[in-house]
Parts: sequence; structure tokens; C-alpha cells
Amino acid sequence: MIGLGYAIFETAVGLCAVAWGEDGLIGVQLPEGDRAAAEARLRRRFPGVVEAAPDAAVQAVIDDIVALLAGEYRDLAGAALDLRDAPEFNRRVYAAARSIPPGATLTYGEIAARLGETDYTAARAVGQVMASNPFPIVVPCHRVLAAGGRSGGFSANGGVATKRRLLAIESVHARGAPSLLDLMRPA
Repeated sequence: MIGLGYAIFETAVGLCAVAWGEDGLIGVQLPEGDRAAAEARLRRRFPGVVEAAPDAAVQAVIDDIVALLAGEYRDLAGAALDLRDAPEFNRRVYAAARSIPPGATLTYGEIAARLGETDYTAARAVGQVMASNPFPIVVPCHRVLAAGGRSGGFSANGGVATKRRLLAIESVHARGAPSLLDLMRPA
């Protein structure tokens, strides 16, 4: 991976994007309303980023995201991430979230427990890290639920509805999540 670049690509849920630097992905973006909105958000998040042809490693991540969002089993845990500016706690949370395979979920509290954090505020801290996750899908924050299997929040465009849609694509149904048939019905 060379330089600071981004690529926008079509998926089953709309236009997604990845941005990268020399050490790996610096961000992943779930669908925006249109290409102009996607580009504007990328430029706000990553000043100086330019559209570029992805190298083989980035293209492999794009291909896996496209396949995952089309309902295929893909595990993105091996994608290189540039975490040099991430606090240590965030890195640990990202690693725990990346260990959740497609089709499975954990709660914020379960992730905190996996990290050895027993303080009553640890689950909330995990939730805050997930809310600011710059790598949705690759760091699968949609697979992290609130206590009792409730959806919890989701900071990507579309909010909790997007989280539920991603879970439905992976055939995981959080309480209140629509079925695949519900998602196929016209709004």
C-alpha cells in the first residue's frame, strides 16, 4: 500500500469506500446517499486523500467487503489496518471485535470481559470505541450488541437500521431486527 488513497465501490447495500495509507487501511465507509456525498465525507475524514487505483491488498479487502455484503461468508480479520494513532484500549477492542466471525455476535459487556475489564463502566467504554470505529465492516462493530442482545446504537449512515440490515445479511437477528424478507419489501 503506497500513498494516501481511496476507492469507492458498489455493493449490495450501496456505494461503500475504503481509504488507505502506507501501513494499511485508515478508514472504511458504509454507504452514503450518492457518490458526491461519499467523496465529501472521505475528504472531511481524511484530508489529502485522493482517489486512486487500489493495490492488490486493498483490492482483496474490497472484494471481500462486496462478497460479505452480498451474503457470502467472508472474514475480514486479516485486513491490514493503520492503528498507529489508535489508543491501546481501542486497539484491544478492535482486536476483540475482529475475532467475532460473520454470523455471530457479542455484547459490549462480553467484549469488556474478554479484555479482562471488570469495572462496571467497561461495557460503556467498549460502546464508545465501537461508536467511533473508523473501520466498519472490517472491524465489525455491527456484530457488537447491547445487553440482552438489543441492537444498541450504530454511528454509520442509516444508524440502527443499517446495523440491523448488516446483521440480517449475515443471518443474525438481534431482537427487533427485520428478516431478509422484511428488507426486500419496498419502503
